[in-house]
Amino acid sequence: MTSPAPDASRWLPAFLAVALIWGTSFMFIKDALVELAPVYVAGYRIVLGALTLLIFLFARRLRPPRGVRLWAHLFIYAIFATTVPFTLFGYAEQRVPSVLAGIWNGTAPLTTLVVTLVAMRAERPSRRQVAGLLAGFAGVLVVLGVWNGVDGSSLTGQLMLLGAVTCYGIAFNYTRWLMKHFELSPLQLSVGQLTMSTVQLLVAAPLIAGAPPSPLSHSPRVYLAVVALGVFGTGIAFALNNHVVRVAGITTGSMVTYLPPFVGAVAGVVVLHEHLTWNQPVGGIIVLCGVGISQGLFVRFGPFPQPGGRQRVDDPVERDPAGDGARAAV
Repeated sequence: MTSPAPDASRWLPAFLAVALIWGTSFMFIKDALVELAPVYVAGYRIVLGALTLLIFLFARRLRPPRGVRLWAHLFIYAIFATTVPFTLFGYAEQRVPSVLAGIWNGTAPLTTLVVTLVAMRAERPSRRQVAGLLAGFAGVLVVLGVWNGVDGSSLTGQLMLLGAVTCYGIAFNYTRWLMKHFELSPLQLSVGQLTMSTVQLLVAAPLIAGAPPSPLSHSPRVYLAVVALGVFGTGIAFALNNHVVRVAGITTGSMVTYLPPFVGAVAGVVVLHEHLTWNQPVGGIIVLCGVGISQGLFVRFGPFPQPGGRQRVDDPVERDPAGDGARAAV
């Protein structure tokens, strides 16, 4: 006998709030870049996110991560989960519209699958996963509009976005390893991750961009953008998504991946007045279809048969014990 599905009123508001917060993050990055260097946009949002999650941690009476070995792993994990990708998103959005950043962010489950296949060479991908990867790759080509050529600045920006989502792919796989070998909740993992990222950027940011500007020198719009990115996008959204996972399950929680690219596209066009060509949303839809195929979203409509006798690679979202922990601050 199966248990009844949870009442949607218990998780749907939080689900939609997460999609809205993460979807508008790319717009707020663009706003913050008007007066801040990309590395400081990343640094401020990480510090505010860490402080926000610490409040949630102590409110739930959980301890911060403990042990030298664990903190050493968290230092490495933070590089791929937040420090490098957050910084790359900032530098990329100096060269490309926020709409493209949102679309690229939607490819993270595909890069996660690629990293999984490379890291676990003894395991072979299913036909469904291969089909999803091919569809996602085709979608990326459509987003790029390769038939028109890509100029230097745009190409550099999009390569940075590719680097950022590849980091997310590494981080997702590292998440599984950490959750398997250490007793950690997703909240403890994210607190440790953001703490280590804070340390890293305290050292790296002045070396990359010089001394930070005076905190009193910014316009209200930049303050709003930084608070939105740090407190909400890197803090509260994670707590809300963790609530969705606990109430409705990891499958429902992972579905939020599909919404931020569309929210980001609307925000970029309506608020920032960015130009959107036909191939960008079309390519984004193809990418998300590829993600859905690779994760079995359409299996009810006609599953791809599994090769007989072959071991199947774990689904990068379905079997992630941390839920969306690695995406807590997209």
